[in-house]
Amino acid sequence: MASFQEDESTNRNLKGKVRLDFKGIGKPGRFIARRKSSDKAAEETREQQAAIFRNIPVQGIHIEDIDTSLDTYMVYDDFNNSEVAYAPLVLQFTADSLEDIIKFIIREDFRKIEIALPPSLSLNKHEIERFLFRVSEEVKEYKTWLEKKYNLR
Repeated sequence: MASFQEDESTNRNLKGKVRLDFKGIGKPGRFIARRKSSDKAAEETREQQAAIFRNIPVQGIHIEDIDTSLDTYMVYDDFNNSEVAYAPLVLQFTADSLEDIIKFIIREDFRKIEIALPPSLSLNKHEIERFLFRVSEEVKEYKTWLEKKYNLR
């Protein structure tokens, strides 16, 4: 899809890192001992997602490393008048094309992306059109998923 500003004999893959911060909402229990704190919930969500990334392949993406060592942090949520915990996860990946990375940036828990290789990209008119079409398709799929998720509750 993209033309790289490098020697054409090099590998035509994109390498980078993406940071996802998973939200944890504490769940009250019947007993004080069974109450789950929001930071523990965030850490559990992060571990579940890390297991999914390790075990379920994503088309066009090769996960090279998963870093779950970053500390959980708390943020005050004005909407709910409570503190919410977030547990960061950093995925180091190799992607076949720029279009494949859209799967990460469309996520609700997306925070940051860093492209390590190639140092520059050049897209022609048709590649930009295809990329924007793919973004549109991913947004529509995500919107449909959200509608199903919140209408079934």
